[in-house]
Amino acid sequence: MTPTNATPRPELTDARLELEGRIATLTLARHDVRNALTGTALVDDIVAVAEWLNRCDAVSVLVITGDGSAFSAGGNVKDMASRGGDFAGDPAEVAERYRRGIQRMPLALDAVEVPIIAAVNGPAIGAGFDLANMADLRIASRKAKFGETFLNLGIIPGDGGAWYLQRLIGYQRAFELTLSGRVIDAEEAKQTGIVLEVTEPEALMARAMELAERIAAQPPKATRLTKRLMKKGSRMALPDFLDLCAVFQGLCHNEPEHLEAVDAMLEKMAKQ
Repeated sequence: MTPTNATPRPELTDARLELEGRIATLTLARHDVRNALTGTALVDDIVAVAEWLNRCDAVSVLVITGDGSAFSAGGNVKDMASRGGDFAGDPAEVAERYRRGIQRMPLALDAVEVPIIAAVNGPAIGAGFDLANMADLRIASRKAKFGETFLNLGIIPGDGGAWYLQRLIGYQRAFELTLSGRVIDAEEAKQTGIVLEVTEPEALMARAMELAERIAAQPPKATRLTKRLMKKGSRMALPDFLDLCAVFQGLCHNEPEHLEAVDAMLEKMAKQ
């Protein structure tokens, strides 16, 4: 049963948003351009969903996947070739389009309070790879491929990919992938630490939803606070971090969901 919530769903143009229980699934639905993030409304859709999630208490997990053969091909190379769309204009104009365009995506996703799972169904290239890395967890189909391929086109990761990748797998591995521009398969992505699991294509969404359901079953307010804590952990000094832990724990101990969880645990222990 889908929980009710007064927060209306955002109206999307190039993506689909579905709710099942406490899990929201966002499907990039521009398979005609391999779910390119420029030259489409996908960035607008992703930002709208990210902002909606933080107002919607009925959702505990977001799953992002792609429709068709690709997760996302990143930037529209035809627009690059013609110097059109997001890539038109002088250096200042292009920079401003990045700020007002694709760079809204990492800022919006970084602020999402619920866990994000990327179910990578096919190639995730350039900004599409970076989008996957903006998630908290990545499950990949064996058909998935990953590439930080910007340098192959004579450009840099303008959407923040270099920031995400080195935090995910360390500076040296991220440097090699970024500077070589090579594309890796799902198994190498798992060995490198980019991907948590690799599945057969037909099992991808079932596994992603299984993982999402396990997380969504946790107390929702504590889940959001835990994600916030995990994000802050890499950016704060230990004394400041422990102060934040104390504040968050004080909130948790005064939430009804905490007492409900404790009662359920005591009842389970009594039956053993």
